[in-house]
Amino acid sequence: MKPTSLDFDVLIVGSGLAGLSAALHLAPTHRVAVLTKREMRDGSSSWAQGGIAAVLGEGDSFASHVDDTLVAGAGLSQIDATRFVVEHAPETITWLRQLGVPFSQEDGHLHLTREGGHSARRIVHVTDATGAAVQQTMIEHVRRTPNITVFEHHTLVDLITTKKLGLPGPAACVGLYALDEATDEVITYRAPQTILATGGAGKVYLYTTNPDTSTGDGIAAAWRAGCRVTNMEFIQFHPTCLYHPSVKSFLITEAVRGEGGKLLLPDGTRFMPAHDERAELAPRDVVARAIDFEMKKHGLDCVYLDISHQPPAFIKEHFPTIYARCLELGIDITKQPIPVVPAAHYTCGGVHTDLAGRTDLAGLHAIGECAYTGLHGANRLASNSLVECMVFANSASQDIRATALPAPPSVPAWDESRVTDADEAVVISHNWDELRRFMWDYVGIVRTNKRLERAAHRIRLLQEEIQEFYANFHVTRDLLELRNLVTVADLIVRSAQARHESRGGHFIKDYPELADVANPTILTPGA
Repeated sequence: MKPTSLDFDVLIVGSGLAGLSAALHLAPTHRVAVLTKREMRDGSSSWAQGGIAAVLGEGDSFASHVDDTLVAGAGLSQIDATRFVVEHAPETITWLRQLGVPFSQEDGHLHLTREGGHSARRIVHVTDATGAAVQQTMIEHVRRTPNITVFEHHTLVDLITTKKLGLPGPAACVGLYALDEATDEVITYRAPQTILATGGAGKVYLYTTNPDTSTGDGIAAAWRAGCRVTNMEFIQFHPTCLYHPSVKSFLITEAVRGEGGKLLLPDGTRFMPAHDERAELAPRDVVARAIDFEMKKHGLDCVYLDISHQPPAFIKEHFPTIYARCLELGIDITKQPIPVVPAAHYTCGGVHTDLAGRTDLAGLHAIGECAYTGLHGANRLASNSLVECMVFANSASQDIRATALPAPPSVPAWDESRVTDADEAVVISHNWDELRRFMWDYVGIVRTNKRLERAAHRIRLLQEEIQEFYANFHVTRDLLELRNLVTVADLIVRSAQARHESRGGHFIKDYPELADVANPTILTPGA
């Protein structure tokens, strides 16, 4: 039987590229626990098709990559964070190659592709399944590393802070509570350092490219613990998610457009040149809004992405995963266009951090999609996210290695003596469905003040109902995820209401123009 309290040097919540990178960097010197609410392979990282952006090609430069990032970020990318990631990207690729990641090559050199918003070929990839290949390589290393203990099917309940324990001094994180699904018990984990690497919050929307794990757990937990969050209004909607009745969340990578794919109406008309001079290579927010506009204008269920003008051998070599999946569904992409729709894809904001991944709470770092580092600004540049995960995993690990590890204080066990098992699980599923539908309708690609007001009203009602449920019934993974999603939805709406302009991934009809000055939206708990 597992003890009800476990001690480590570092707790890492999340098993994507950010979390596993940090674990591998820390393992030589620290006892590390990796907690993940499904299995290690089940996060967003495995779904990333496109690749990893790094300046490696002739004629490319750090300055060019920085400029492309700043343009995509629509004036809100922080220059120090952008330079930090861009300048550390090549060494990250070197580290991954040393781990054994089988990057695609051509004539003995890394094959570099190009994606929307990039002015040069700088995307390192493993065909069209980069995230899965990198993730699998890391998983193999983690499983062979003695100082890393992995706890699968463990869901974060809440962070434990000195403030919650009533201890004097500056607030600090000293551990967390996690639900072990195998035993249905809440376990106490103590550690002087905790890293949140829980990914984004795409499941707050009805249509998303994200896996079911993307429920904003780290963002919500950090907010409850007293950390600021920044730029939560900037949800990037990927322009091209496969539209098919029997498939959900299958992404058609940006690289299809990078390699010449054209967006078409059902009659074969190409429409992107009328929306932006960069056409299919415009940033994602521009392409997503253009598709949304054309679908609404013509009453369409989807538009089409056509790469069939490329040779079949080229398509099968560069996009084998997409080719095989579409073929299973009766779509031969060497001969036919792919039906696509926009879908919530990436959370550009998150827990406010510095260049070492530090949050407002001592002993707590946040990295990866759950963090706001300043890199993405108002819109993420394609393939910058995987490299951000690993650059900040390394910087957070360096910060932790340089920090003395005090003994954590005594922490009480989880108390559920006054709760009972819920007899109406339908309440959770109904609220989950309601939340995701009105967030899509009211806080989606195009917003208005009235829609945001309606969403805020419904969120308040849901918060009351969910909190009552949480206080009176035994916690389950579904309940914990719903609680986190409604918290994140509230943060998104409050941030959107605070921004009286249209910028990057936030487009609101009431304020269609850019403001003269670009400022981040920073929310502070209790303010």
